[in-house]
Amino acid sequence: MKIKRLALLCAILPVSLFAQETIKKDTTETKSIKLNTVIVTGQGNTDPVLTTVKTDLLKKVVQPKNVADLFNEFNGFSLIKRGNYAIDPSFRASQYEQLNIQFDGGTKAVHACPNRMDPITTHVVPEDIERIEVIKGPYTVRYGATFGGVINLVTQKPSAMENGLHGTASSGYESNGNSLVSSLKLHQVTDKYDIVGNVGYRDFGNYEDGDGTEIPSSFRGLDYGLRLGYNISDNQRVQAHWRQSFGRDVLHAGLPMDTEEDNSSILSVDYKISDLSGFIKEVNAKAYYSYVDHIMANTRRPSFMMTEALSTIDASTAGGKIEFKMKPTEKWILYGGLDAMLIARDGGRTRVVKRNMMGDLLPEPIMFQDKIWQDSYVNDFGIFAENKYAITDKTMLTAGLRYDLVVSDIQDPEADFQELYDNLGQREEHNVSATVSMKHKLSENNTLEVAYGRGLRSANMIERYINHFSVGQDPFEYVGNPNLDAEVNNQFEVGFKGRKRFEKGIDALRYSISGYYSLYENYIVAVVDPTLDRKFMPNAQPQEVKRFINLDKAYKTGFEAEAAIDFATYFDFSTAFSYVYSRNKDLDESLPLTPPLTTRLGLGFEKEKFWASLDYTITSKQDEIALSFREQETADYEVLDLRFGFKPVKKLNIGLAVLNVFDETYNNHLNFSFVNQADFTRVPINDPGRNFSAFVQYAF
Repeated sequence: MKIKRLALLCAILPVSLFAQETIKKDTTETKSIKLNTVIVTGQGNTDPVLTTVKTDLLKKVVQPKNVADLFNEFNGFSLIKRGNYAIDPSFRASQYEQLNIQFDGGTKAVHACPNRMDPITTHVVPEDIERIEVIKGPYTVRYGATFGGVINLVTQKPSAMENGLHGTASSGYESNGNSLVSSLKLHQVTDKYDIVGNVGYRDFGNYEDGDGTEIPSSFRGLDYGLRLGYNISDNQRVQAHWRQSFGRDVLHAGLPMDTEEDNSSILSVDYKISDLSGFIKEVNAKAYYSYVDHIMANTRRPSFMMTEALSTIDASTAGGKIEFKMKPTEKWILYGGLDAMLIARDGGRTRVVKRNMMGDLLPEPIMFQDKIWQDSYVNDFGIFAENKYAITDKTMLTAGLRYDLVVSDIQDPEADFQELYDNLGQREEHNVSATVSMKHKLSENNTLEVAYGRGLRSANMIERYINHFSVGQDPFEYVGNPNLDAEVNNQFEVGFKGRKRFEKGIDALRYSISGYYSLYENYIVAVVDPTLDRKFMPNAQPQEVKRFINLDKAYKTGFEAEAAIDFATYFDFSTAFSYVYSRNKDLDESLPLTPPLTTRLGLGFEKEKFWASLDYTITSKQDEIALSFREQETADYEVLDLRFGFKPVKKLNIGLAVLNVFDETYNNHLNFSFVNQADFTRVPINDPGRNFSAFVQYAF
């Protein structure tokens, strides 16, 4: 079945990358076509509304553990942390599959572990990410089914470099955890082709919080990648990208088991032809395939004395897209195309019970085999059309419509799951998404954006098919529901951004603010089902079991605001605020994983060979919690980070940092709690205490 689905995909669905125009310098020299420039193209009239971009990522972070760390200071984002490795970004209280996260305009890799030990952010090294682009809601239909927003992780482009051999070598160290990072990247660029190769190694130890308590969070990771691009002609390009990532001995303080091995492989192929005459101006195509195999065990946990547990699971993601750019008139651009994403998972857990419930050794250990994914798949086939029409030179109207056919099935169900749902079998869902938005330039430096989007998300595989596994932030067993309706986000938003230039002493003031309201339909949550009994360790607490259901009434509202001012030639000051309020009206409580009000203040200094920044983050207490999710109130805290860098010689960059200068002991509201850990009760994981970091990069 998996081979048939992959063959079908390869036959009918190559895909688009968000692309730019070919640049032709003269009749004898051309530059590579930029396949992988994505959502933001630098064209103010055609960029999606309510888009934000983050660059200079490594300058701010200095020593990222994985790609998720790059979101740490991105306004509106929070991090869901289970340790140092399994970190997921959360945006405006949307997370996991509610966010459409992709690499280079479409490539995806889903996690194999039901506890998300291996999210998509672990499969690419952060040093390879050039910028992050975000569409803040379901305001486009071109990039796959979108519920809470699009996040695109853009890797470095060799086509932007001059011909010849280029390279970067970097290394870093962190004192808190005695951690080491190293990477090497090489580019060979010519007019006709380009080759990029990279390799990286990360070795992080257990860190200590502000009180000196050691948090089990060590891991080792090895990544490498190879990208080949070929310019067929002045207006045609094809590119292939292969990458692999290997995680070893990963400790997850907030999960019941640890990762022994996590191996991922991702292959993508892209094609573009542009500058066409006639109605169709450009065609973009892409196809990709990713495979993750994951091994986790409880060898290092207290439960190992009672029961040995080893899980071997795998996940495959295949996808593709073909998109046509059409221009009926000078003021009208029309995009249309097809896309698909096919997800399949399988694997199981072997349990060897060595002691009875009284703690006595059994004469002979008893072995059990538990099905985790029950050989399931969820396939999404989409068709979309989106048009951009210039009403005036200052006003752009965007409207889009999308249809998704979602086909799902469970092919090897456990007996008790089949008894629970006697109508198991292939299921089809028909989802229709839509958006309409307007971008208007009030003046040369000020823009008003208004948007409405209706985004749909069908239930993920955990919500459909998990069978008595602990997959949440709480200790409950969870049971899936294959009959869930797709959840709907009706999101309204108004945004304003601008800048002002001054003459003396102050160069520029930049500012933006956006407010939004989301009315949810069929919101998916897990609640206690009194008809279900605990299956594994039946005497353990809690005795209740949760089942995924649809809520009738839920909503979310909030805002983000930012301002920055340049002064005294080399200095800048910035501030940012983000707040979100959510409500589950059915249970009269907050929706789970809603972050508190966060305020950021930054002071920066930058000259040609030296830069420095002082960043102060104030996180408010969070007492709006989801009691049904076993959330706990979290206290407010303040963290000060100091970073600076310098360039002693050309092409050599050195960065130094002191993170959490005052050695604050704190935990973010979205942190998971300790699970199955010796000497720890079920309390939230604290973040690192004071940490000295150094980073060196040489480019040639």
